[in-house]
Amino acid sequence: MGKRISIVLIIIVVAAFLLPLSNLVIALPASPLAEHETDDALEAEVVAILENKCVQCHSTEGQRPWYTAFPIASGIIEADIEDGRNHLDLIPDFVGADGDPVREVTLSKIEYSTQYNTMPPTEYVALHWNHRLTQSERDTLQDWIYRERMEHYATPGNPPEVMRHTLQPLPGEHGQDMAKAELGDKLFHDVRLSRDNTLSCATCHDFAKGGTDQLRVSIGIDNQRVPVNSPTVFNSGFNIKQFWDGRAADLEEQATGPLTDPAELDSNWDQVAEKLEEDEEFTEAFYAVYPEGYTQANFENAIATFERTLITPAPFDDFLKGDEEALTEEQRHGYQLFKDYSCATCHPGVILGGQSFERMGLFADYFADRGDEITEADYGRYNVTGDEYDRHRFKVPTLRNVALNFPYMHDGTVETLEEAVDVMAEYQVGMDMPEEDRDAIVEFMHSLTGTLDGVPLDDPEAINEAAPEWRLDHTQR
Repeated sequence: MGKRISIVLIIIVVAAFLLPLSNLVIALPASPLAEHETDDALEAEVVAILENKCVQCHSTEGQRPWYTAFPIASGIIEADIEDGRNHLDLIPDFVGADGDPVREVTLSKIEYSTQYNTMPPTEYVALHWNHRLTQSERDTLQDWIYRERMEHYATPGNPPEVMRHTLQPLPGEHGQDMAKAELGDKLFHDVRLSRDNTLSCATCHDFAKGGTDQLRVSIGIDNQRVPVNSPTVFNSGFNIKQFWDGRAADLEEQATGPLTDPAELDSNWDQVAEKLEEDEEFTEAFYAVYPEGYTQANFENAIATFERTLITPAPFDDFLKGDEEALTEEQRHGYQLFKDYSCATCHPGVILGGQSFERMGLFADYFADRGDEITEADYGRYNVTGDEYDRHRFKVPTLRNVALNFPYMHDGTVETLEEAVDVMAEYQVGMDMPEEDRDAIVEFMHSLTGTLDGVPLDDPEAINEAAPEWRLDHTQR
């Protein structure tokens, strides 16, 4: 018996050595990424690196390696593939992208892995000895990331060292037509948009409450509960799509959603136009800007134009642009921890989020631990695409003014910012974050609380006092 056990152990040891050795001479199956053609020399290098060393785990379309037929190897590789796909699918950024730039969040995720040497995982390298990134490959990836970010995502007008940051300062100007924006402002705050003249857009997106209503879920017409927590309207023009599930392509399309929803404003643009026609002063002003008059497209454009003016610069923007004293020492420490814990991979760019749909519960089952029955709203992006890959994926919310946007998560079940950071650490990062680190990150997040037209958003009385008189006349809460 002892001899037989020894033979089995020897076979296992030999197999464990021969398997990674065989991978040095047997190529892994090609993925669709290998078919990506480009005349850009740097991009071609990047595609080759990703194809040879990354895409096997970060793809929903790649073929499985030959050795996944073996029990032990199969379990290891299948786990890596499942984990890799949940974090990032590389294929859509290159295959079928129709010339669109690689997504900002993809750049930030590759950059984190490159800078922090987190990829590929040790168990993967154990089977693929030649798949660890070389320093030259890391440099190539970083050069490409900087180039793509500066060309497509960086805030113009800043020095190159600022434009290379994963996080970007907000632009100083919104560039919108102010005549249209003022009409949109009035519509946004006008209760005549609701069926019974009791609610406006501002009911759920109150400027004195961080652009939200600070409720677990919003309350619509006839006291109906909306299925999800209301996201902030501030800086919403920078979102890749609108709503938690991304069902609206832009702010124009989003404007009609709540208006026609039976649980929210329960109206339509024809009813709104009929009411507004009785207001001669507003009608005259509207037709002066929109000669076609009261059409759905014009209503949507006016509201969307206004919403794109709601940019809220904060102390963090000054810090990014070089003012070290704009943040306290603890906030600066929290910012570094924010990057170290990979928070910036899903919260990049000018609004620290809003650029991707991420799976809720990468390292633990959020919904099982939450305890409530799973609702249709909990399916997230899946409700739009019908793709099983998108089940429980939600648009990553902006962290701008996050200290004012409580409660948190799509379901509004997390009450405090401290708890929100703990939840993200457990379910999205896969660790129990030390309390001192969490507190420092929370302090950093307070530096993201900004101003609207120079008025501090954390001063509700000042926000209301600065509001035009007509805004208060037409808004009921």
